Amino acid sequence: MMKKHSLRFSAASLFAAAMLAAPLPGPLGTAISPSPAAAAADRGKSGLPLPRFVSLKASRVNMRVGPGREYSVDWMFTKRGLPLEILQEYDNWRKVRDSDGAEGWIVQTLLTGKRTALISPWLKEEGGMVELHAKPEANSPVVAKMEAGVLAEVEACENGWCQIQAKDWTGYAKQVSLWGVYPDEKID
Repeated sequence: MMKKHSLRFSAASLFAAAMLAAPLPGPLGTAISPSPAAAAADRGKSGLPLPRFVSLKASRVNMRVGPGREYSVDWMFTKRGLPLEILQEYDNWRKVRDSDGAEGWIVQTLLTGKRTALISPWLKEEGGMVELHAKPEANSPVVAKMEAGVLAEVEACENGWCQIQAKDWTGYAKQVSLWGVYPDEKID
């Protein structure tokens, strides 16, 4: 008799795995970048890099088990702007992963390149908070404390900090505290 196993990953374990998969630091803390040939190989048919983050364009989006309308709907997202990570491209369909690790397929027209992020969703169950600073410096004044799971618009990221806007607050959060941007990614 064969047993079926199902795996469930917590957001914390997915974050830890993502951090382990991040580029290794080079001399003086700089990230080691892949070679140009390797970087070119990590592009989808659209010519855009894989993986990459996008957000939902609509407030009701079906995630399917396969790349086509003939595949069943596995999940419905109901939050416009939610960040998703594109893992694969097939025709006009994108295989995506959400912050909980769920994967499925969404038609490309329901996704946008507008960058958003979730504030430390892996801390949501513990009631975690993330400080929003006035400047991209740890010792700058704290303008707000953001609850884990809050959706924010990403304005820019550089040197480990992202300028974000969430609700009525604008400020800087440490890049590693956001799901929707890569730890070493620069966003203008």
